[in-house]
Amino acid sequence: TWSRAPIEKDHDLPGVTLSFSHDLRHWTDTQVILKPIAHSWDNVKVGPGAPPIRTPKGWLNVYHAVDDSHTYRLGLALHDLEDPSVILKRQEQWILEPELDWEKHGDVDGAIFTCGAILKGDSTLRVYYAGADTVLGVAEGDISTFING
Repeated sequence: TWSRAPIEKDHDLPGVTLSFSHDLRHWTDTQVILKPIAHSWDNVKVGPGAPPIRTPKGWLNVYHAVDDSHTYRLGLALHDLEDPSVILKRQEQWILEPELDWEKHGDVDGAIFTCGAILKGDSTLRVYYAGADTVLGVAEGDISTFING
């Protein structure tokens, strides 16, 4: 049986939430830590993605977001190691958007969802993702400027 934290008031907004548990059954202190940003590529909805990756500079979060055109893209945020509710930085531009035909057309057109991610070395991020909810893909890029900048 799964236990869920109650979502109330500000937590009803579309975003990434953080909760705490001592037994993985009872959750407390639920808070929205990543919200949409007006007039940006992630202005309608923000959602969780791959499990966060611990780096020396903070928790690397690959998340998905939606804009006014209903396009799902992937972005990056870096959270404090000691208090992940603190966002140290958030990339202003997405890292991956639907461009190829199999990413644009399928069960959910124009959608990329992250399924997992790994950091190779200090700067190469490999993201595993679903294209249009139909096909799995992998993309790789250098994130050293984001991590260290």
